[in-house]
Amino acid sequence: MSGAVEILVDADACPVKEEVYRVALRLQVPVTLVANQYLRTPPTPLIRCQMVSDGFDAADDWIADHAGPKTVVVTADILLAERCIAAGASVLSPTGKPFTENSIGTTVATRAIMADLRAGVGGEGIGGPAPFRKEDRSRFLSALDTMLHRVLRQA
Repeated sequence: MSGAVEILVDADACPVKEEVYRVALRLQVPVTLVANQYLRTPPTPLIRCQMVSDGFDAADDWIADHAGPKTVVVTADILLAERCIAAGASVLSPTGKPFTENSIGTTVATRAIMADLRAGVGGEGIGGPAPFRKEDRSRFLSALDTMLHRVLRQA
């Protein structure tokens, strides 16, 4: 973790990369997209792509190793969110829901229960996450702006 505030994005399936770019450029906060493939980024030194191997959890491991108190992590991965919170990072889902020390335990437990339910019924009738909506994008923009301002004040 470097000394400056930064945004780390679990980028392979992230639906809000453009929103991250907008907020980061406005606030002049560096962004690192972490993925196991090359991702095109806007032509600015503030935004870069960190390619990792396609090994199991390679992107998660890289993000968790670089997360800290001056980091905002964007991920839908609950277990990665838990690791980043343990490292002191602020964590936000692409739907704008913040993961916090107070909520992560319940979120991890719910994830485990749902995995057990899906396994018990062969995955039939138990859906995955809700589809990403326009309202999620708007909520994410607002939550990212709020979270970054808080982290910048604390830096």
